Parts: sequence; C-alpha cells; structure tokens
Amino acid sequence: METIGTRVGEGIVLSDWIDINQHMNVAYYVLAFDLAIDDLWATFGISEDYIEKTRSSTFGVECHVSYLQELHQDDKYIVTQQILAYDEKRIHHFQRLYHAEKYFLSATAEWMNLHVDLDARRVTPWPSEILERIGEFCDAQAGQIKPAEVGRQMMIRRPIYQL
Repeated sequence: METIGTRVGEGIVLSDWIDINQHMNVAYYVLAFDLAIDDLWATFGISEDYIEKTRSSTFGVECHVSYLQELHQDDKYIVTQQILAYDEKRIHHFQRLYHAEKYFLSATAEWMNLHVDLDARRVTPWPSEILERIGEFCDAQAGQIKPAEVGRQMMIRRPIYQL
C-alpha cells in the first residue's frame, strides 16, 4: 500500500465506535488520530514516565478533521504522520487515516499541539533531547510534499444564506 507520511499508528474499528448510520462515528476518528499522536510522542520520548517526571505534557489546541470515506466495524486502519512545522514550544502536524486492507484514504487531521508545564499550566519549551528527536523525525521526512489539505477553509461555494 502506498501511503504519504510516516506510519505512526494502527487499529481496528470497534463495535462501540459505530453510530446510528452504521459507520464509524466522527468522534472516534478523532480518537484514532489522538491514539496515533500518543505513538508519535513516544518516538520523541514523551511517555507517561516523561509526563510524571517532568510534569510536562502536550495539549492539542486546534484540530481540523476531514472525513473522506466511511469506515465500518472491524475495518483495520493505519495512521500516517507529517510534521509541517515546529518551534521551541509548538508542533503543527498532519495525519492521514487509511483503510489498511482496501487502501483508501478515509480521513485527515491537521493539528496544533503545545508543550505545557502541568504545574504552571503554561506553554513551555521542549527539552533539548525532545527537540532533537523532533528534528530527526523531520529530517527523515525530507522530500515529502506539503499536503494540499493544509489550512483548508470550510465553506459553501454558492450559499443560499451567508452570515
């Protein structure tokens, strides 16, 4: 299967994730993406142990999800990741969720996450070793193209009404 980005997560659509429309509910796409973010953080050294020892973690502050094709109960999926930009306190990244057997793109998510001091409840710089690992991840994705969906605005082309 050809995918874009670095593979960071995988899973299976659980029966509890199915809604009245007999497909994966929108909230569980966000969960699938979030679980894959946890896997990404682990590659940088951001684990439960890190959070407990440093009293620092990451907060998601913005997310834009696009739903492209339905997933159903027991469908297997994979999540890929691209880092779009980062600085000493923030990371802007993009994810794709693919059906793992039929090879179609099911959804995308664009995120902004912050590194936060949990005691002060304020944004704080990444430790140097984490910043270095983020840089290595970015070096490994050199040559990948920026996703066309990044920064996409939600709109109706010919609205009957517009505020």
